[in-house]
Amino acid sequence: MNELLKALQKIEERINYLIQIKDFTNWGNLFGFQETCTELKKNPYEYHEEQFAAEIRKLDESISFLEERAEEQLTPMERVRIVRTIERFSLKDILENVYEDYTELGGQDEANIDPAMVCAKATIVRRIKNKPYTATVMVIGQETGHGEEFRNGGSCKPEGNEKALRYMKVAETEGIPIHFYVFTPGSFPIEEYPGAAQQIARNIYAMTKLRVPMVSLISEGGSGGAEAIGLSDFRLMCSHGYYSVISPEGAAAIEGKIREGEKVPKELIETCAERLKLTAVDNRTLGTIDAIVKEPQLGARHDDFAFFAQIRAEITRATDKVVLSAKSFKAFRDWENKRRKKKTERKDLAVDIPWDLTLDEQRRLLKLRSKKYREMAMLGFGGHPDPTESFLKQFQEKSEKIYYNLRYDVLKNSQKQLKKAFRDMSGEGSVIMQRLTSPLNTVKEFLAKSGTKKRPPLRINHKSTIPVTPYVDPLEITDTYTSPRANEDRTITCPNSHKHGCKDLWIPDLFGEFGGVCENCGHHFPLEYKWYLHNIFDPDSIFFFATDIVSRNPLGYAGLDERLKDSVKKTGRGSGNLTFAGKVMDIKIVVSMLYQDFRSGTVGSAEGEKFVQACELAIRKKRPLLSYVHTTGGIRIQEGTLGVTQMPKCTMAVREYIDAGGLYIVVYDNNSYAGPVASFLGCSPYQFAIRSSRIGFAGPRVIRETTGIDTSPDYHSARNALKRGHIQGIWDRRDFRRNLHKCLMTMGSHNLYYR
Repeated sequence: MNELLKALQKIEERINYLIQIKDFTNWGNLFGFQETCTELKKNPYEYHEEQFAAEIRKLDESISFLEERAEEQLTPMERVRIVRTIERFSLKDILENVYEDYTELGGQDEANIDPAMVCAKATIVRRIKNKPYTATVMVIGQETGHGEEFRNGGSCKPEGNEKALRYMKVAETEGIPIHFYVFTPGSFPIEEYPGAAQQIARNIYAMTKLRVPMVSLISEGGSGGAEAIGLSDFRLMCSHGYYSVISPEGAAAIEGKIREGEKVPKELIETCAERLKLTAVDNRTLGTIDAIVKEPQLGARHDDFAFFAQIRAEITRATDKVVLSAKSFKAFRDWENKRRKKKTERKDLAVDIPWDLTLDEQRRLLKLRSKKYREMAMLGFGGHPDPTESFLKQFQEKSEKIYYNLRYDVLKNSQKQLKKAFRDMSGEGSVIMQRLTSPLNTVKEFLAKSGTKKRPPLRINHKSTIPVTPYVDPLEITDTYTSPRANEDRTITCPNSHKHGCKDLWIPDLFGEFGGVCENCGHHFPLEYKWYLHNIFDPDSIFFFATDIVSRNPLGYAGLDERLKDSVKKTGRGSGNLTFAGKVMDIKIVVSMLYQDFRSGTVGSAEGEKFVQACELAIRKKRPLLSYVHTTGGIRIQEGTLGVTQMPKCTMAVREYIDAGGLYIVVYDNNSYAGPVASFLGCSPYQFAIRSSRIGFAGPRVIRETTGIDTSPDYHSARNALKRGHIQGIWDRRDFRRNLHKCLMTMGSHNLYYR
């Protein structure tokens, strides 16, 4: 009877699991089966053992049928619920069952700087021809803890991501592969140092050039939290997991314009889950992952030991594949010859491939990683050139690269070396000549003093009629463009009037002469992006490029096509990122500008591609790169993971630009939030903000709903960002041109064309 009661307990657990997946609805009469289990448990000894066993068999058959049916009809939102159940396997389960042995680093359980992030040094056994080979790896991932509250559901704080980065660098120093496991609904949105957005940006920036093989497995990949440890050479994803730019509930709240405190309709959540294309199959189709790890029916749980064996095989195979791609041709030949001799198509290696890499292999690995992310999300935008145009464009880019390399790397460096040689020679020569001519100069000075006569003082004619031209500072903001807002004939009240006693401002003066700045307290009123185009850069110096790249609707997201058409009609432009070459006091620079008017400056595939092309142009022509953020609302959620992969893609481009000796300056204005700040903007060594701008990872409402913390009105202010060390300075809008010119003259390496 005890065995039968245990079997009944198992069936009850399966029923409860199904109820969770079906969102606590009476699907398939689950509540009825639950009541039957309860009745059987109450009076088990009223039944004969055979009768009790028959009831259990009947229940088992019914539940098995429902499980098969549920698996066949599994919706995207149900996959999300599977991932969120406490029965779901976790990183600790993987460490216990996939790896031979491990040592946790940086804390243990609650005695930890952030229990949601687990780092461990582990050993894994590979079997080749039934012969074991032990390899050491670094394991890094979020830990959900099967409902343990101190794990915070796998939502890492900034210090947790900082811990992950620390041990990534340890792995790089030791030359061992890194296995990442992504189990997070998203990062914990707090701005205190090191800051959620800024730390994610640091992680992604460092991961772009880690000189070790990196493989990741995604179970629950929530937006920026996933990207903090998600950039890798090979990405695996569990078949019942999800990887998304935002949670379905968050997307539904935005789409439905749900006010705070209101309940989001379940139907809308289900609809958004389908639209976001967040399943493993969807992501494989979009090219944001490389392979899918098959899970058992209705998802793997903590006691599915066969699944852990499969993870071991897949993670090992993926690491071998990454290493092989960076190895020499000899390794490929050995593997291929062995495979052909056996006349088999098995995917496992027939020879042992060491996971350590030489310097040449490391360089090849980084090149392949860069290529992988450069080609990611290419189907997410329109305006691809035809084969002829593509060939001509590549030819032009290569020609430019050769020309500018010859001009600046060869000729200019040669000139510098010649000048240095002449300077050294002239310095040596001047010392010798000074010693030789010193006695003669002494005699000459003595004779000159003895024969000197006093000259009459010079008389100045104060009545001179020579006209004096007043000096005009070329760095002052000019009045070549006045905001259309200055045409309103009324007054406006400064938001700080209750603090500083500011008087009402006359709009024509405020948005005309004052440049949108309150003369009393310095509050900056928002201005349109065109004001900056006309007042910051030299007249007639702007040349737009990559204008053929336009935003589109790659997921077929309902309603996005109409919104894009409205934005195109409103702005006359095809995307929310303006890329152009311009000049500041004759210094040529490349500019990327995210602006408010096109979908609130959100970043999608088109915006990311244009940013990458701006980086590539700046590298070729050795020019400074300015990223001016008029406004950005984050990643465009309607593009799903094609949008979120712009975070590593654009950060990769920034890293290559900075490594090439470029000067990357970021200036925030108005509102700058979420993914872009947590990646290619936040990784800049030179970040500044216009006064009155707001910068952060998540807005006050998201912070309140996620953490329960009420933030102060100035929580995201530029001043607080400066205090936290997230930015390096605050600029007055009227001094933008002057400060930018100062940065161009004092920052950056000698690799810039004008140095």
